[in-house]
Amino acid sequence: MIITISRDTGESPAEQVHGQLRGLITTGHLLAGDRLPSVRQLASDLGIAPGTVAKAYRLLEEDGLITSRIGSGTRVSDAALPVAGGIAEAARVLSSAAKAEGLTLADAQRVLRAIW
Repeated sequence: MIITISRDTGESPAEQVHGQLRGLITTGHLLAGDRLPSVRQLASDLGIAPGTVAKAYRLLEEDGLITSRIGSGTRVSDAALPVAGGIAEAARVLSSAAKAEGLTLADAQRVLRAIW
């Protein structure tokens, strides 16, 4: 699992972990039943506080994307369904084009909202 934390995004580390895991789930890189690293393990891997990862996991649980159970760990929820392949591919194309043009994520989101 590839998650990175950047200090210059304007998002907190918890928001970054939440957003990146949400993206991995909605694009099908993580599927229903897949096990996520423990809070301590992911925090150690990313060099952030365990409370930060715990907050991101709580947000994902509120989104209905993961479930946490004592003894069985944290897993992608059975209700978490990836988006259709065409949508994920269109998002990749938008992302690549926006980066090539020097747009920020916020700029690309504004464009998408305006078209929506």
